[in-house]
Amino acid sequence: MAPVDYNTTDASLMAARTKFLKNPKTVGITCVPFSGGQPKGGVDDGPVEMMRFGVLDQIQDMGYNIELSDGMDKYQTMKPADDPPIGKMKNPRYVSMAARRVAEQVRAQCEKGNIAVTLGGDHSIGMGTLVGSSSVYGDDLCVIWVDAHADINTPDTTESGNLHGCPLSFVLGICDAESPFDWIKPCIRKDRLVYIGLRDVDATEKAILRKHNIKAFSMHDVDRHGIGKVVEMALDHVNKDRTLPVHMSFDVDALDPSVAPATGTPVRGGLTFREGHYICEAVAETGCLVSLDLVEVNPALGDPESLRQTVAVGCSLVRCSLGESLL
Repeated sequence: MAPVDYNTTDASLMAARTKFLKNPKTVGITCVPFSGGQPKGGVDDGPVEMMRFGVLDQIQDMGYNIELSDGMDKYQTMKPADDPPIGKMKNPRYVSMAARRVAEQVRAQCEKGNIAVTLGGDHSIGMGTLVGSSSVYGDDLCVIWVDAHADINTPDTTESGNLHGCPLSFVLGICDAESPFDWIKPCIRKDRLVYIGLRDVDATEKAILRKHNIKAFSMHDVDRHGIGKVVEMALDHVNKDRTLPVHMSFDVDALDPSVAPATGTPVRGGLTFREGHYICEAVAETGCLVSLDLVEVNPALGDPESLRQTVAVGCSLVRCSLGESLL
């Protein structure tokens, strides 16, 4: 019987499980202090607050090396002096420039074989992270989108014009990606996308999901089946044999506001603390995770305790996605 190595780190355990990463003990972190995809200020401070709370040290304590993408300050300095709406879309040039930079930075981390972790920022950056990760892992890339919202409106169907509600329509190719988004080509297959946690979905988005037969598990499904069964069914739908790479995009508003109150679009009736963490733990256990987004932490919303609570939850979700377990 082999001796037990009591010094085995979480990073070592993840490295033993991984199926795709060349450098599984290195986490490539891209911080995106960006709020242009929605109207509420403060979400651009989310990555900074998570770093102040010690997320980088926490990841290193798990046994990982960290490679930090440079130039996080450029996301704010690149904002155009004049960015009028195009149709309904608000801040279209700014969102496009930021997403394109995200795509470049995430692609660089994936090309090195690092686990690519992106800290947002609002969820419009998802179009960048998915372009970046899919440019390395191809159209076999599976996407698990954990969110209260479907984020699949098109520039024509969006009522608000806020592009954090539209990233998936661009990468799936269900809208015409005209200038300034014509650099985005369809890169995610519809049958490789699955949602967990939906509970606030526009009527136009429901029609899009039905038209394109996109799999979604709402909070009703979580209530009916339990989170363990829902995650199993979600993985079975996009990655039945667990042989394909996975990108997980986690919006903290998927969690109930009692768990993560400091976020821009909270909706009651969300995932519990443990349900959110179970998703991350289960995806980590597959050995398929190659890239992760953690977005929509907004330090400007709520009192100091709400901020501390939400940032702490965001950090722990990242750790669980990287293999931290209860035992």
